[in-house]
Amino acid sequence: MKTVINIESVDKLAKAAETFLKAIGNKKTIAFYGAMGAGKTTFIKSLCESLGSEDNINSPTFSIINEYLTKDEEVIYHMDCYRIEKNEEANNIGMTEYLYSGNFCFIEWPENIESLLPDSVLKVTIHMNPDDSRTLEFSI
Repeated sequence: MKTVINIESVDKLAKAAETFLKAIGNKKTIAFYGAMGAGKTTFIKSLCESLGSEDNINSPTFSIINEYLTKDEEVIYHMDCYRIEKNEEANNIGMTEYLYSGNFCFIEWPENIESLLPDSVLKVTIHMNPDDSRTLEFSI
């Protein structure tokens, strides 16, 4: 079943994150597809906040993987695979251990590690609209 969530503006992000988390059920590994500037990091920040993280949530472009904790001390992994060119690079940093950890894993630029993603991964596309709103599309 295809699900669409419209995000009209930045001030609607928290509500969209809550709606998204309810819609995905028990999915934990989530791959975000979208053009540069589509809002992947911004939406992931809202998701982490909705899950109870008070950490400084930012893009892991250079570190590749950021780890955040919720108030309940649950771990959230935020990955940015933009700079990964080969699966070997991802394997060398233990990426598959994160992907199969059972913790939330939010992945930006997943197309660079497509063959490493678990079958259970939820693929989400973020579209930029002409009015600067965003649309999330995914199938459960």
